[in-house]
Amino acid sequence: QVQLVESGGGLVQAGGSLRLSCVASGRTASTYGLGWFRQAPGKERELVAALCWSGGSTYHIDSVNGRFTISKDNAQRTVYLQMHSLKPEDTAVYYCAAQTMITRRYAAWGQGTQVAVSP
Repeated sequence: QVQLVESGGGLVQAGGSLRLSCVASGRTASTYGLGWFRQAPGKERELVAALCWSGGSTYHIDSVNGRFTISKDNAQRTVYLQMHSLKPEDTAVYYCAAQTMITRRYAAWGQGTQVAVSP
């Protein structure tokens, strides 16, 4: 089983930046990829960005393209989400999730970190 711990959330003014970190431990060898999700109050959880653990491919949703960047440090088993030009609509709880090698489903989740962007 994979354990995930996020950090780096906080309160920032619009236009500001934050970097989220997600440290993975446990059976990381069974991980195909990692993703960052977010859930705003009253809204469904959405995938924001994702990457393959062993490869270089990444994915970002249109609304964050050019502002957010997902990256990884394999040696540290850490995935980052660098967020620039933050907007109030980016306010949400951000979750890190691990995608299993076999099912490609996101089966392990972190506890979440709050990001709040003031106007």
